[in-house]
Amino acid sequence: MDMNEILGFLLLLALLTGIFIGFPIAFTLICLTVIFGYIGLGDLVFNLMVFQAWGVMREETLAAVPLFVFMGYVLEQAGMMERLFKGFQYILARVNGALYLGVLFTSTLFATATGIIGASVTLIGMLAGPVMRESKYDPALSAGAITAGGTLGILIPPSVLLVVLGPVMGVSIPKLFAATIIPGLLIAGLFTVYVMVRSYVNPAVGPALPKDKHPSDYRAALREFLVGMLPLLALIGASLGSILAGIATPTEGAGMGAAGALILATAYGRLSRFLLKVSLFKSMLVSSMIMFLLMASNMYGAVFNRLGTGPLIAETLVSLNLSPIVMLVALMVIIFLLGWPLEWAPIIFIFLPIFLPVIAASNLDLLWVATLVAVNLQTAFLSPPVAMAAYYLKAVVPDWSLTEIYSGMLQFVALQIVALALVVTFPSLALWLPGVLF
Repeated sequence: MDMNEILGFLLLLALLTGIFIGFPIAFTLICLTVIFGYIGLGDLVFNLMVFQAWGVMREETLAAVPLFVFMGYVLEQAGMMERLFKGFQYILARVNGALYLGVLFTSTLFATATGIIGASVTLIGMLAGPVMRESKYDPALSAGAITAGGTLGILIPPSVLLVVLGPVMGVSIPKLFAATIIPGLLIAGLFTVYVMVRSYVNPAVGPALPKDKHPSDYRAALREFLVGMLPLLALIGASLGSILAGIATPTEGAGMGAAGALILATAYGRLSRFLLKVSLFKSMLVSSMIMFLLMASNMYGAVFNRLGTGPLIAETLVSLNLSPIVMLVALMVIIFLLGWPLEWAPIIFIFLPIFLPVIAASNLDLLWVATLVAVNLQTAFLSPPVAMAAYYLKAVVPDWSLTEIYSGMLQFVALQIVALALVVTFPSLALWLPGVLF
């Protein structure tokens, strides 16, 4: 092992140390890249960083990121999630665990329209949190349902994570969108079954709603629900449907989704200068953060590999001659553990490329592996200490302690691990739909 390879391990250790201390990830990545890269590579590190930044900016598919983000924020500002949640709340009012089901059904539907985790968790927390407290719902299970439901948007397409993951894994983004639909719905189904069983075994955990929260007219409630849901489904069909049908590229589909969101906001009488201003500002803020993090991760990964540490780890793993399934399980365990301290972008850009030669040598289906990685990375949003969903929820429901929120989230992490095991055991859960569509 030469000095540069040792320097690469020190670079990795410094990154983990900086993250645990609490430094911002993007700035930590860039600072460490400059310092360790200059020590090991000299002036070459600056050329390498410019080349990587230029490569990220030239990636045409990443143009879909701000468009999907804008689409989500317009729908949020137009009150679409509020209308859906109220509709589910009224229709399911007499059912045990009605609010859990309303949260999960709303989150699942809204996940197909936006992949913005912060917005989804914050908004559904604002809508459901106060009602759940008034209805004496279990705080831990309530927090778990809101955060787990809100994170479905990172897996169910169209998702920013999938747009970024596809090029890194070398798989088609439309095929990856198709591959994650069934696993995403499977996870939503597991969540739903879990909260229903808990609510019926112990009604105190999730009782039916009191009569003063029942709708006075069920026909009017159903009409309101359908008016909120059907246009959203039409928008999803135009955006995601056009991508899966091969009519539009992901960027074109994202453009159709953004335009459709503006049309819906106009139809509901919610489009205004203020809505446009807020949606554009938030979209710019989130897109800039995502792109800056992607660029920083790409620079860090390039220097890490140029120092020789990445190839060394990959060659060592290949030389072990482990069976493909053992290698896959090991990869899933490593990604799961990395998701506790790290965000998804560094994992995709820094650590995933290390394992790509190992995956290629194992002759595993890259689309299947990419789907497993996406399912696995969803747990990163629910895994402390860097579980951003917990802090989004705590900000809007301060009465729930972080202990209660973490306790609820970990219950749903266990369900996600069950879903991951099912997709590992039955690859057709990921590969059947892409095979039919493409």
